[in-house]
Amino acid sequence: MKAMVYKKYGSPEVLQLKEIEKPIPKENEILVKVIATTVTVADIRARSLTVPLPVWLLARIALGFRQPKKDILGMELAGEVESVGKNVKRFKEGDHIFAACLVGFGAYAEYKCLPEDGPVSIKPNNLSFGEAAAIPIGARTALFYLRKATIQSGQKVLVYGASGSVGSYAVQIAKYFGAIVTGVCSTTNVELVKSLGADKVIDYTTEDFSSKGEYDVIFEAVDKSSFSACMKSLKKDGTYINVSAPLPGVRMLWTKVTSSRKLILGQNSPENSEALNFLKELVEAGKLKVVIDRYYEFDEIVDAHRYVEKGHKKGNVVINV
Repeated sequence: MKAMVYKKYGSPEVLQLKEIEKPIPKENEILVKVIATTVTVADIRARSLTVPLPVWLLARIALGFRQPKKDILGMELAGEVESVGKNVKRFKEGDHIFAACLVGFGAYAEYKCLPEDGPVSIKPNNLSFGEAAAIPIGARTALFYLRKATIQSGQKVLVYGASGSVGSYAVQIAKYFGAIVTGVCSTTNVELVKSLGADKVIDYTTEDFSSKGEYDVIFEAVDKSSFSACMKSLKKDGTYINVSAPLPGVRMLWTKVTSSRKLILGQNSPENSEALNFLKELVEAGKLKVVIDRYYEFDEIVDAHRYVEKGHKKGNVVINV
C-alpha cells in the first residue's frame, strides 16, 4: 500500500510517498480502507517538533529523540471497513466509519488498523467521507472541554479562535448546550463565525475582546490571546479553557491558587467511541456543521502541510486518500 512516511523532523518536505506493507488486523481490530484524512495542527507539531519549551522533553520521549517513533502521521480519518478480526463485534465488512487515531497516528496511508473499542464510530449518513474525517479531533476536543466546564444554558461563552477547527466546533456545541456565544476571529472570518450561530462576533484586528463584558467561560482554541486579557473579562467564578496549553505558566498557577476561577488546560479526550457517537447524532440532526477550508489529493500532502503551517486555515483541511 502507499503511505506518506517521514523519517526525520523538519519542513513539510520530510514527508515522502512510499510503498509499505499492508497491515493485518489483530483479533480485536478492524482494517480500514482510508478514504479521507486531514492535516491538523497536531500533525504539524509532530512533523516539525515545534512544541512549547516546558514540554519539549516530554514530546521528545513520546515522539522519539533522534527520529520519529511513528513514521506515518495522520490523526483522524474516514473510510470503509475492509476486514475485521475474529473477536470484533461492533463492526462488519463494508461499514463506513470515522475515527480518531491520536494515539498511534497512521492515517496518512491507504489502510489503517484500528482497535474496535477505540474512538471509532459509524459515519454520519449525511456527510461525505471528507467531511466525516474532519470531525474526530476538532469536534471531539471541543465537546470534551465544554463538558468539563459543565456549560449551562444562558451562560456567556467566548471562543477565541472561533474560525479554526476546534473553535468552529466549540461555537456550535456551546450553542447546542444553550450558551450565549461570542466568537473572536479575524476580519475575513466574521461572516463564517456568524453562520455557525455565534450571537456576537468580535474582530480582534479592530476590537479588544477584553473590554466587551464578562464571560462565564472563555474557550481559548488557538493559544493566541493574552491570559491577562482573558482574566480581565472572565467572571470571578468563571472557567478558562486552553486546549493548547499542556502546562500552566506562573500567572496561571497564581490564578489557580488565589482565585475561585477554574482553569482547564491541555488534556486529551477519552479513547473511546462515546463522543463520536454523540457528535454523529448532532450532525445527523442538523445541529453541527463541518467547515472545510481546502481539499488536497494524497500526493499533495506536502502542499497541505505548507498551507496549514501558515496558521490561517478556516476550519479543516482534508486529504482525499
